[in-house]
Amino acid sequence: MPGRLEGHVAVITGGGRGIGQAIAHALAGAGARLALCARSQNDLDATAAALRQAAQGPVEVLTMRCDIASDSDVTRFAAAVQRQLGAPHILVNNAGIVARGRLDEQAPADWIQVLDVNLLGAYRMTRAFLPAMRAVRRGRIINVSSISGRLGTPLLTAYCASKHGLIGLTRALAEEVRQDGLQVNAICPGSVDTEMLVGSGFTPAMTPEDVARVALFLATDAPAALTGACLDVFG
Repeated sequence: MPGRLEGHVAVITGGGRGIGQAIAHALAGAGARLALCARSQNDLDATAAALRQAAQGPVEVLTMRCDIASDSDVTRFAAAVQRQLGAPHILVNNAGIVARGRLDEQAPADWIQVLDVNLLGAYRMTRAFLPAMRAVRRGRIINVSSISGRLGTPLLTAYCASKHGLIGLTRALAEEVRQDGLQVNAICPGSVDTEMLVGSGFTPAMTPEDVARVALFLATDAPAALTGACLDVFG
């Protein structure tokens, strides 16, 4: 059935709140089996409980605390997912952080941490799951970038650099795995009503659920010809 994901395993980073949580609800509603990771186990537990309460039938959710800036955490998470759920069909690289400030006033460690989570975190996760996805020759990788991956935003140089890089990763990887039956696309949201937006000075233009509907389309009904694309969702 169009739009359905029964029997499919979906991995979502940053799945404990915000956009990741909304995507988890959307994919679970379509029948997917979920593997969620985040840095807060409490957030993950709350999301898993909400998913089970919202489900009209059984929903399978694996949660695990994982810092995607840690090679060892990512390795453990990937092994647990494949041991308990099998090879993933969908990977949503959603987890991200932001650090605000003038470039010449930010500590190098803060700047590097943003790149380590937002860009290298997506690399680590994709690298960990790509062999299994290639083996089943069916998979969709969805990278959550940002309007800041399209435009420049003052006081957000690290964030912009990481999100521009994520779009480059999306486009290059799409070409690498095209012949393996895998699709790689990005979503570029504008200002979404999440905790990350608080204190930014930006007014929310959409909800996490708006972004989740786009992710659901990319995970289900997007045609095979749609790969290497960056879908703008600016509200």
